[in-house]
Amino acid sequence: MAELGQDSPLPSVQPLLEPPYVVGGEGIPEEVAAGSRWGKAKNLYPYPMQDAYTRETSASELTAVVLENDHVKATFLPQLGGRLWALTDKATGKELVHTQDRIQFANLALRNAWFAGGIEFNIGTRGHSPTTCSPLHSAMVRTPEGQEVLRMWEFDRLREVVFQIDAWLPADSKVVFVAVRIRNPNDFTVPMYWWTNAAVPQTAATRAIAPAARAYATDYDGSLSIVAPTDFHGVDATYPVRNLHAADFFFDLGPQERRWEVVMDDAGDGLALVSSDALRGRKLFVWGENVGGHRWQEWLTPTADGVPRHYAEIQSGLAQTQFEHVPMPAGASWQWVEAYGNAALDPEIGNGAWSGAVAHGAQRIAALVSEAAVDAALADATRWADLAPSELLVAGNGWGALEGVRRRAATLDWIDETGTPFAPETLTMDQAPWLELLAANDGIVEKPFEASAASVVRHPFAGAATFVRGLDWEDLLTAGRNSSAEARFHHASMVHARASSSATDMEVVAKLYRGALADTELSDASRALAHRGLGLTLLTLEDTAGGVAELVAACAMEPDNRWLLVEAMTELIAANRPQAALEMVGRAPKSLADVGRVAFLRALAHARSGESGKAAELLRAGLEVADLREGENSITALWQEVCPDDEVPEAYQFSMR
Repeated sequence: MAELGQDSPLPSVQPLLEPPYVVGGEGIPEEVAAGSRWGKAKNLYPYPMQDAYTRETSASELTAVVLENDHVKATFLPQLGGRLWALTDKATGKELVHTQDRIQFANLALRNAWFAGGIEFNIGTRGHSPTTCSPLHSAMVRTPEGQEVLRMWEFDRLREVVFQIDAWLPADSKVVFVAVRIRNPNDFTVPMYWWTNAAVPQTAATRAIAPAARAYATDYDGSLSIVAPTDFHGVDATYPVRNLHAADFFFDLGPQERRWEVVMDDAGDGLALVSSDALRGRKLFVWGENVGGHRWQEWLTPTADGVPRHYAEIQSGLAQTQFEHVPMPAGASWQWVEAYGNAALDPEIGNGAWSGAVAHGAQRIAALVSEAAVDAALADATRWADLAPSELLVAGNGWGALEGVRRRAATLDWIDETGTPFAPETLTMDQAPWLELLAANDGIVEKPFEASAASVVRHPFAGAATFVRGLDWEDLLTAGRNSSAEARFHHASMVHARASSSATDMEVVAKLYRGALADTELSDASRALAHRGLGLTLLTLEDTAGGVAELVAACAMEPDNRWLLVEAMTELIAANRPQAALEMVGRAPKSLADVGRVAFLRALAHARSGESGKAAELLRAGLEVADLREGENSITALWQEVCPDDEVPEAYQFSMR
């Protein structure tokens, strides 16, 4: 696998990239349109970006948890978001999910890093989850009936909820059961999002079937429309290989329909996603049969032998579409069950008329796992949900433990941790400054930082390399006893992250950053980030000259900071200051100048400075942007601009249309 590299040190105050879809119009239910307008996250703060990976892979060791019986073998990767990485049907010997011999990260997730393959669990807001490339707390739970259950859990820092994933495989079962529980300990409603994404092998014969006659389709042109999935742009789009372009199909399952979706190959075998009623949505995603679609799949799933292995995705979610958030009331606890296995369809019927294929699919799903079996699994999961773990396997991060301390210190509601413990031992130096801030204000102190708390009580906030969110944290940072330059900087970052982009709010943020910068006690690291934050704020206020000057100042303080350099060059070019971007990269160490993203920005800056020849020279020499964003056509566009007489090399073609 590739190495993830260091998390970005920059606070994630930049707005999330939003797809340009207009959800509404003819035939689109108001429920779908309203759900898409509400609950969007402004940014990923306090999560840091994961964008320092490369395209180089090497042999790596991971903890795997295998659930196996005579029918099924399922392999989970707790250190990578709990991904169900492989699912083998022993009767046929077939791998039901798309998997591979390596893990290659790419820029498709909310925090950037993502990898293709297996079955992925996504929470929080539209996109691949903040935890998709992070370890989850993981343990084995042994029930009174003797069933072994793999439990994985974490505190989601974006929505401030706790989620847990329980997976088990009964001795005679042909399906793996996965129960998900989400608990909202807050005294307010939170926008909730959950989608389970399963990558499935794509062949010329692959077909996806779900009990719906129509679907909401997006084909990456900014629209959402109601279509017959068997007649989309003149083709039967339920066969992924027949789609010329990337597309999403959200099947419109009626309220009376059982919740399932299945894919089948030329022999009728393939993954079935079955769930209890709470998971309403079902989706098919295809990359598209064009140069860009193929390039993306080769980029995401490189193989040792060079033979491409294409895939599609079938998915299940809480809402009708992935544009929506669902209101989760204060104090609510939601739980549902999914089942994964091989429905083993008759290929002749499955490839027939849609209505017949759906009816046959329903019969095969019922034979694989009945509604009564799903109901019984949900009842079991409910009984087991709070059983204490028997054997700890993997430690997640310490933010859940810190949240428990914070809430107890503030006498706020929190979850019963019996079944999902956030142990004090998981606290690390990432949480230490914040734990000590609580201690300095008569909060609760838990191991392993008991010894340091007493001394901190007598001193103001000393700073942190990590970030937190919440008005109560802001109150602590602005309390007189904690007054310090570092406290002012962190307070400015918190306000920046939650503020709107209005001039009034941005003026307040700018004043806070300037207050921190005016303090001579501010550390160099925080000073660079404060210049950066002020620069972004001034650019939002359309003070281009001021914003550019602050970004230049940030890079001057830390010339070897790749994150500051990439962001500053991007903003300078967007602000029509390409020469300043070139000067900035000219002062950077060669190790940074050779980073693929920096090399591309240098070529773009040359082009914007009227130096097309230099830009063309850099592109012709070959560059590879490891964190190229899904849907990003910037390299193609630049090549067409500076090399207009030449075909775009396949290595640069990532267009999804």
